[in-house]
Amino acid sequence: MEFLDFEVPIKEILDQIDKCKSIENESDVDITKTYNLLQKKLVETKKDIYGNLSAWQRVQLSRHPNRPYTLDYIKNICGDSFLELHGDRNVSDDKAMIGGLGKIDNQSFMIIGTQKGYNTKTRQFRNFGMAKPEGYRKALRLMRQAEKFNIPIVTLIDTPGAYPGQDAEERGQGEAIARNIYEMMNIKVPIINIIIGEGASGGALGIGVGDKILMLENTWYSVISPESCSSILWRSWDHKEEAAEALKLTANDMLKNKLIDKIINEPLGGAHYDPNETFKSVKENILLFHKKIKSLSKNKMINTRRKKFTKIGNFRG
Repeated sequence: MEFLDFEVPIKEILDQIDKCKSIENESDVDITKTYNLLQKKLVETKKDIYGNLSAWQRVQLSRHPNRPYTLDYIKNICGDSFLELHGDRNVSDDKAMIGGLGKIDNQSFMIIGTQKGYNTKTRQFRNFGMAKPEGYRKALRLMRQAEKFNIPIVTLIDTPGAYPGQDAEERGQGEAIARNIYEMMNIKVPIINIIIGEGASGGALGIGVGDKILMLENTWYSVISPESCSSILWRSWDHKEEAAEALKLTANDMLKNKLIDKIINEPLGGAHYDPNETFKSVKENILLFHKKIKSLSKNKMINTRRKKFTKIGNFRG
């Protein structure tokens, strides 16, 4: 497992534990007492570090290379029932945006999400999780299909932002995102949005309109990344920590400002420490909120969704 800079004390204790095990295997020395003391120290260190994370440290955790991505959630929650659907029927199939049909406890869902890569080759293949216009149009096509067959929608968001390249702009990146926001306001099936990693700007909003918005504990959601904010305000990335605090982008900040509906707790240290526990929590919340939303009439569901977003950012003069 890889460790972030603030996790070095944890790595040092784990190295000591491994050394103790090695000594025990190579000799008859009883290291039980030392081992127990190190385990206790490890738990205390984890609680101290992860219980006092700054906004920037949570941003770092959301980008952890061992953190599960969209396809990991789909495979573990839906199993073999997931059928991926491809293409926007216009330009191409965007590999950064995946979507398809899957079952969760015998309930069919249309699951759509941004997918990052696991290594250099797959990151390039997935365009680092940055969707192009055809990705957002594919997502909209699948959402309309779900509406046609009365299938609820789940979106899994983990993106550093929409792709800003010239070819994307030429094909209408802004229009594609705006169209999705407009259409998602009116889709007549339940929509649940879950931020599982990075939730950056319009790239996240393009599949981020729904009846319920949930965030995993160590994720962020903002109009701009801390690095980009720092480079605009201070002409340098050196102030990214200050920018992260000022942006109020953590799950706790978002819940406090009533921009999301719930925080899904992660295992101590992050989702990558116990992915199966994280998958279980996400699955339980999908089923819980789907049950609540489907009890509403379609008109009430749409009106509630619209009110939810139109009251965000009300100006008080």
